[in-house]
Amino acid sequence: MSEKMRKILLWLTVIMWMGLIFKFSSQPAVQSNKLSTKVTSINVKAIEKVKPNTKFNIIEFHHMVRKNAHFFIYLVLGILTLSALRKSGVKGYKGIIFALLICFIYAISDEIHQTFVPGRSGMVKDVFIDTAGATVGILGYIISKYEK
Repeated sequence: MSEKMRKILLWLTVIMWMGLIFKFSSQPAVQSNKLSTKVTSINVKAIEKVKPNTKFNIIEFHHMVRKNAHFFIYLVLGILTLSALRKSGVKGYKGIIFALLICFIYAISDEIHQTFVPGRSGMVKDVFIDTAGATVGILGYIISKYEK
């Protein structure tokens, strides 16, 4: 596969991942809550198999699942974005800063978008969680490249 094709595929992956984030953000509150409740239930069952009789504050655990989803989906976005930038020739600190900026701006736009979705709201706290996830993803990417 040519370098140009790899670059195109990497950017398409970034765009598709952003599309997935947009799709999740477009879900009305009822639908979004249903999905995260299902994920919470699966996690609770898995934990109870490993450690029976574990006591949960299910509301707090559900909230934690939702916030972790923000963190991890942006962690992946950070990795994908930095990878695409590097393949496009944007290297060093410039690539890191651009990747962080792209993820940060997308997180802001994502929260603004949610204000137009029934039952949803945009939260500054979520922008920070998203950006933290992207930062960890970018740092993980950098560390993995230096270890080779």
